[in-house]
Amino acid sequence: MFRLATPIYVELLTAVVAVGLIDLLWVSGLGEDAIATVTIATTAETLAYGIFLAVPTGVTVLVGRRDGRAPLAPVVRTGWVLWAGLSVPITAAGLWLAGGEAYFLIAFAGWPVYFAQTVVDGVLKGRGDTRRPMRHALLCNALVVALDPLFIHGLGLGVEGAALATVLARAITLAASFPALRSPEASPGASTEPGAGLLVGAVVRTGLPMSGDFLARALVGMVLVDLVAGFGTAELAGYGVGQKVMLAGVMAFYALRQATMIRTARGEHTGSPLLAGLATGAVVAAVLNVAAEPVAALFAADPGPAVGFLRWMTLYLVPFGGLIAVGGVLQATGRGGRLLAATLAGFAAQLPLAYALSAWLGVTGVWLSMAAGATLSLTAAVLPRITRAGGPR
Repeated sequence: MFRLATPIYVELLTAVVAVGLIDLLWVSGLGEDAIATVTIATTAETLAYGIFLAVPTGVTVLVGRRDGRAPLAPVVRTGWVLWAGLSVPITAAGLWLAGGEAYFLIAFAGWPVYFAQTVVDGVLKGRGDTRRPMRHALLCNALVVALDPLFIHGLGLGVEGAALATVLARAITLAASFPALRSPEASPGASTEPGAGLLVGAVVRTGLPMSGDFLARALVGMVLVDLVAGFGTAELAGYGVGQKVMLAGVMAFYALRQATMIRTARGEHTGSPLLAGLATGAVVAAVLNVAAEPVAALFAADPGPAVGFLRWMTLYLVPFGGLIAVGGVLQATGRGGRLLAATLAGFAAQLPLAYALSAWLGVTGVWLSMAAGATLSLTAAVLPRITRAGGPR
């Protein structure tokens, strides 16, 4: 399981975290306006990807179920139909919101390329290949590292150069990754193919809960930012720094979830995702406790608030790790709706608790509410038996 998850972890770190950080690094010398522009664009892209996430997730699960049992081409074609049907309106909405700002127009126009890459990688993951998606992410990052200084400073394009460099790097990576889709089809003894409409429905139904989970977390994160801001700039900065540091650890949970989802969809042994997730959560929490002070000091003149946040996150990370890992099983077995319901139940308890406890305990109450919400979500996810055979795995 961890062997399958490790390349996914590297891919997530490079694809989700690194590109934005590289752009921020190269535009930081252009002033605060440039930094703010890149930050806003990255946030918008994250939300747009959350809407599209249903497609690569559904494709991965359906390809995994079929690999070696039925033709894969119908699912791959369905993935591209959905890519065309969703990327156009999502991108159009982004361009409309861009308001004529050059950087946003360039960055948002490149979303279809980004979404297409997730479809390609979703197919590969469904076939049990997590190494090539990792290589694609590494290639894209290497290209951004090379192209950013050339476009921003060498050609004098400024912050718009960062957008062009990122879009071009993704386009080159996408072109290089298409040959990986060529593979022999599964044995021809498959049953009659369902209609195209049925496959579209199956992909969307399978992946939609993942989009809902992703977007719910993004929205709750915005509410918490507003709440923490009420305790002062130092606490808000500490929360922001702590979240960035914690993200590197949390990516291990999402890598484990994808690995669990892939192996479950393919009918392969997964061991106990719940125990693996809890153990990973404990390891991440321990590492962050050790690294909290020296790492937070790299980002903030006063690392105290960030260190405090990371210390309290021990109570959050363990149940959260278990929840995310178990989500892979639920997603692959068509019970993603249960995961989404558990997530929403946790948030329904977390947000009132955050306001109530913070009025009593200060910002520490917000951190405790996060732990309580994650614990409730995990409980709601695992109380019903995860497998039809009985007992949570």
